[in-house]
Amino acid sequence: MITDRDVARWRLHSQRLAAPTGSAEQVVRALTAVQAENPSQSAWAVATRSAVPGPDDLAQALAEGRVLRTHVLRSTWHYVGADDVQWLQDLTGPRVMPVFEQQLQPIADRLGALGDVVASTLAESPDRTRSDLAAALAERGEELTGHQLMLVLGRLEVLGIVCSGAPRDGEHTYALFADRVPKPRRPERDEALAEIALRYFTSHGPATDRDLAYWATLTVTDVRRGIAAVEDRLESFEHDGRTYWHAGGEVTASAEPEGHLLQVLDEMYRGYQDSRWVLDADGVVPRARETAIGMALVDAQLVAAMKRSLTAASVRFSVRPYRSLTARETGAIRDAADRYGEFLGLEAKVTFDG
Repeated sequence: MITDRDVARWRLHSQRLAAPTGSAEQVVRALTAVQAENPSQSAWAVATRSAVPGPDDLAQALAEGRVLRTHVLRSTWHYVGADDVQWLQDLTGPRVMPVFEQQLQPIADRLGALGDVVASTLAESPDRTRSDLAAALAERGEELTGHQLMLVLGRLEVLGIVCSGAPRDGEHTYALFADRVPKPRRPERDEALAEIALRYFTSHGPATDRDLAYWATLTVTDVRRGIAAVEDRLESFEHDGRTYWHAGGEVTASAEPEGHLLQVLDEMYRGYQDSRWVLDADGVVPRARETAIGMALVDAQLVAAMKRSLTAASVRFSVRPYRSLTARETGAIRDAADRYGEFLGLEAKVTFDG
């Protein structure tokens, strides 16, 4: 009989957290999209799934435009392969756009003019920071608050007008979408629904139709339509009153590495909603709304909250367990800290609080 732990361990493999493989670009393409609000912590989310987890791999892919960091899915930042951005926006944008439109209602009558200024500024000189664009808007009498500008740019990303440019001194920039993705792929809607179903259940499975509906901001009806189109390429099983879809194969035991220190926005957590709590088979994690902190996983179970803090020479991981940890579990967490510290080029220090 399949258990919550079995499902969670299986996901370690489908998400490449167990037996990492491939380049940063290959990881992003395999997962289709990787949530990326915090550039530093989300870079580790990609690197820890890569065969060689160095910081330059993703940075180079972003600089060259092979991977973009843009608003797609759930109106939030994601890393996405350049070939995937347009069809994902076409598929999910109609349900994402109202989020921006509602928040921008107070300046709705200015959106056309604001978009024109942003587009003309980037046409003249791409790879402009948010501060650059704020200054360009102010020069034309179109001043915005920082929050308004963020929303305006997010809306333009969903519309396929702008996207990420080449980072400048590590800072996120914007460029015209047409310049970064000159030949976008735009399959028909039914083909796109089939593709997103196959790719999600391959990279995130086993998972439910409601998990995919949440992840991609689609209706359950659309998700089931996509599943039906690729049902012959997927397998399923029943567990806890739900149907779980996956790309085939059998329950996979855990593999190295056993421990992981990740942001709570990581795909292993945020990539699901309906079946998220297979990560907590013992029910020890409070179900209150989480804060944007990190988490410690051991053997695919969420055993502790984690907070990361940086100094010039070290990175400290303050770990607050949800229950008593064994020596094996603390060792796995320390090993994860060492890997993370090596990625950052800093000495890793771990404290266990409480």
